[in-house]
Amino acid sequence: MSASRIEEIHNEVSALAQNLPTARELMQAMAKLLHERMLKYNWVGFYMLEPGAQPPMLVLGAFEGAMTPHTRIPLNQGICGAAASSGQTVVVDDVSKDPRYLACSLETRSEIVVPVFVHGKVVGELDIDSHFPAAFTPDHQNFVQHCARLVGKKLETAGH
Repeated sequence: MSASRIEEIHNEVSALAQNLPTARELMQAMAKLLHERMLKYNWVGFYMLEPGAQPPMLVLGAFEGAMTPHTRIPLNQGICGAAASSGQTVVVDDVSKDPRYLACSLETRSEIVVPVFVHGKVVGELDIDSHFPAAFTPDHQNFVQHCARLVGKKLETAGH
C-alpha cells in the first residue's frame, strides 16, 4: 500500500476524531474505516481494560471482521495481553512462529497490537489481524499508533 494511501486514510481518521462526539463512536467508525479501506486489515478491533477486574481483563469492544472466540483476554495471555501489560506496540510478522498467539482465525498470518493510553496509563488497545504475512511495515505501525493516540485523546477529553 502506498504512503499516499496511508496518508489519505490517516487524514480521514483524524477527521473522524474531530467530528465524532464520543470515544465509543470513534472506535466503531475507526474499526469500520480501517477494515473497509486498508486492504490487508482483515480484522480490526479494540480491547479495553475492564475497570476493577481481578485479574486484569481485556474485553472486546468495537470491531469489524469475523466473530472471535476471544471476547475476554487476561493480561497475561496472548499478543494482546503482551501489548497491554508492556505498554509497547507488538508486531508479529508470522503468528505461527509466536507462541503467544491466541488463534482466532486459521487465515490470520500477521498481527499488530497497539496500546491505547489515557493520561499515560494503558486503558486498552487496537488489535489488527491480517491474512498476509508481514503485513505491518513501519509505515503501518506509525499509522496504527496514530489511530490509537486519537482514541486515547478522545477518552481523555471524555473525562475518563
